[in-house]
Amino acid sequence: MLTKKQYDLLVHIDKELKAKGVPPSFDEMKDALGLKSKSGIHRLITGLEERGFIRRLPHRARAIEVLRLPENMAATSKKPTKGKFAPNVIKGDFKLSGAKSGGDAELVELPLYGRIAAGTPIEALRDHSNTIGIPGSMVGSGDHYALEVDGDSMIDAGIFDGDTVIIKRSDTAENGSIVVALVEEEEVTLKRLRRKGASVALEPANKAFETRIFGPDQVKVQGSLVGLIRKY
Repeated sequence: MLTKKQYDLLVHIDKELKAKGVPPSFDEMKDALGLKSKSGIHRLITGLEERGFIRRLPHRARAIEVLRLPENMAATSKKPTKGKFAPNVIKGDFKLSGAKSGGDAELVELPLYGRIAAGTPIEALRDHSNTIGIPGSMVGSGDHYALEVDGDSMIDAGIFDGDTVIIKRSDTAENGSIVVALVEEEEVTLKRLRRKGASVALEPANKAFETRIFGPDQVKVQGSLVGLIRKY
């Protein structure tokens, strides 16, 4: 799933590519989204690339290729728009039990379990009294929960300290996916899961951190990342 800013940027890049044949510069992206610095654009671009929506072509300036669009954007992208750039908000076309009305979108209350390390693993807080309301479009079927990110070991995957991640509860995950992992029954961390033979690697997305290798019985998957919320 995309954040609102990621969606806005993807719409802008796609619009400029179709109109001019070249993507906008970082300065043009910054102005279009009303951001103060190009570093914010860099983070958004990285997040879109990590999620498979765009690809940056090597050794070429301003070379960005749009690989895919969100479903609701693809359905309207053929209709030209006039005037000021004003993308639509992503909306889900379903409702979940327990959903609450939140303006134009349905809100779903998820348990917010506390802060999870995206650095050195820490024990996740299991405080069932805290909840967070999120747009229903961010979750589908299944059981979900939210965790606050503590640390910066996943910044190259577009996950920053203070973000709230949405996790679909599961005890299995595809190789290479970002998961909540329980390590040796006592500590929990958010990392990319890699399996090779009988070994399990928990891989950070920050060169300042080391990949940790475990035996198959030392790591249990607690869920997979399906969404992210960021406050600006």
